[in-house]
Amino acid sequence: MTEVQSNKFGTFKGVYTPSVLTILGVIMYLRMGWVVGNVGLFQSLVIVTISSLITFITAMSISATATNMKIEGGGAYFMISRSLGVEIGAAVGIPLFLAQAFGVSFYVVGFTESFISLFPDISITGVSIACLCALTALAYLSASMALKVQFLVLAAIIVSLVSFFWGAMEPPLLEEQVSLVQDASFWEVFAVFFPAVTGILSGVAMSGDLKDPGHSLPIGTILAVITGYVVYMVIPVALYYTAPLSVLKADPMVMAKISKVSQFFFLGIWGATLSSALGGLLGAPRTLQALAKDSVVFKQLSKTHGPDQNPRLATLVSFCIALLGILLGDLNAIAPVLSMFFLTSYGLLNFSAGIEGVIASPSWRPKFKCHWALSMLGAFLCSATMFMINPGATFMAAASVVGVYYYMQRRNMVASWEDMRHGILMLLARYSIYKLTKTKPNAKSWRPNFLVLSGAPTNRWYLIEFANNITMGKGFLTVASVLQKNESNVKRRLGFANSIQEYLGKRKVSALVEVSLADDVNDGLHALVQTYGMGALAPNTILLGETEREENYEKYAEFIQFSYFNQKNVVMFREGNIAPRDHPKTIHVWWGRERQNAGLMLALAYMLQLSPEWKNAEICLNTIVKSDNEREAATRQLKNLLAEGRLEVRYKTIIQEDWQNSLHDTIQESSKDADLVFIGMRPPDQNESYQDYCQYYRNIIKLTNDFPATAITVAAQDIDFAGIFV
Repeated sequence: MTEVQSNKFGTFKGVYTPSVLTILGVIMYLRMGWVVGNVGLFQSLVIVTISSLITFITAMSISATATNMKIEGGGAYFMISRSLGVEIGAAVGIPLFLAQAFGVSFYVVGFTESFISLFPDISITGVSIACLCALTALAYLSASMALKVQFLVLAAIIVSLVSFFWGAMEPPLLEEQVSLVQDASFWEVFAVFFPAVTGILSGVAMSGDLKDPGHSLPIGTILAVITGYVVYMVIPVALYYTAPLSVLKADPMVMAKISKVSQFFFLGIWGATLSSALGGLLGAPRTLQALAKDSVVFKQLSKTHGPDQNPRLATLVSFCIALLGILLGDLNAIAPVLSMFFLTSYGLLNFSAGIEGVIASPSWRPKFKCHWALSMLGAFLCSATMFMINPGATFMAAASVVGVYYYMQRRNMVASWEDMRHGILMLLARYSIYKLTKTKPNAKSWRPNFLVLSGAPTNRWYLIEFANNITMGKGFLTVASVLQKNESNVKRRLGFANSIQEYLGKRKVSALVEVSLADDVNDGLHALVQTYGMGALAPNTILLGETEREENYEKYAEFIQFSYFNQKNVVMFREGNIAPRDHPKTIHVWWGRERQNAGLMLALAYMLQLSPEWKNAEICLNTIVKSDNEREAATRQLKNLLAEGRLEVRYKTIIQEDWQNSLHDTIQESSKDADLVFIGMRPPDQNESYQDYCQYYRNIIKLTNDFPATAITVAAQDIDFAGIFV
């Protein structure tokens, strides 16, 4: 065994002692009487039981997690980051470190106030700073020495409790008092008491200094919770039967008056405050050290010294933050927010253990078994408790966590470990896909799920850009390519897909990438249309460019027919050549009064208008009629459609009496200054041959050669697209 290993701590010294000393703290000495005085014995025991239950469930979740992974330094941060990712770990770890460091100043000030009550002429600030320096020196020089001092503190607390219970057997005469203290409700009392049982993270924070974390954390943490529960269940009984309720509610020093030797009571308070402060000075630096090791904060803070690998630089940073808390004086305004960070950690520890159980990955094999439902209950109880204690502080804590999480995402950190986020997303995807299969698509919830046949993105980037502007991160987008099946392409397929994904990432386009192999490219495209996707998440709209080779027209026409009969909408996008203009962009939608095509084109134009690139673009809905009489009816139809659809769209009805002239000439003339034109494509007939439909395709390509950028569209899904605008 190496020297470093020999200086690591066991269950009692490394986990149980720091946890139980933080649990048996100031609230036990100065607030238990107030708790019983306000709500009585029975409700006091209920408060203790509920509070301890939350902590016990959290301890079980911690135990399950600790026995399923190799635990290193950082305690709660390490567990959460390795389960839910570095971003969420940092979002909790940074506030948790600040809460631990600022908490030291609270405990030190608490010690000072009780000390000054005996020596009123001494400076409060001076005593606080001197006390902080002494405790920091212990933590700085040797964690082992600091933990040994905690044994003396534990002895002082035990002696004070013996003195109290001894005194309770021969209670002094305490007269009823007229209380000027306002009565507190059950939940107000609960909120005051609950922090008393939130001390288990002090032991968890020492995870990197334990000989066997997987063994020590479960045993030490659960024993500390049970010890705290027993003590907190007995004290209210003793108080209730030895002092009037009015005295319990009004006198915070009632336990001192009941104690056989009151001096032991002060030793207990001092021991509780000093041990909690020392626990913070041991736990906070180790949380900061773990954050530094993962490069969340400055890497230099991870340096260690001495045989027990003490993080001295992180200890000095913790000292400075605690000193700042003492110098600021009144921290009551931020105290509730700091308390929320501990509960946030509890909640996420429960959630991570619960979700691991729900996912049930093969890697989840904890030696300590805890049912996922129990962990999820613990997460819910933590959230509910936060709101009961202080809703405003809960929202502030949540905002801080979200802010850190967003910052970490912006840094694009790549963790060196694997977490379970992929498993969580797979679980959600599985649930959603199965539910979607039982839900029929409808116009109200329709969105395009594009299959973009662009090949290499650099070849036809305009197709991807067009689809991305429409989906805007709210619809599905797949960039697909079919390679000729040969030895070279078999080897390069995955690399080609990865390069496409990387290219899309640089352009900030969220999309799936599908690269397939086929003996014949056309057969491969047919296979993509027919088989790509999963259940209800199959693409519903095919986006492709036009072919420039006339010998491929028949294959294109055949592909459009095949897609249509497989109920895939088809959009063939043709690039236009229009010089950039200063005025807002315009989108022309040509309605041939085919209900399906018009609804689909209008829906795509509207979604395009929501993108940053097409923001404030004007949509103009146009139609062509033969006469004034027909114009009146068509105009009325347009007005009704736009009124029902709540659309701010300009409309225009054009009369073309001489139908010998090409309709496409009229469209071209009317839309020559548009930035984008949507026109409908005739759907193929059931019995129409490829050759006949190819002739139609050839004509529409020829007639739109001089158009601006054009999206030639045919609706094929069994959806009333016009219903989107009703």
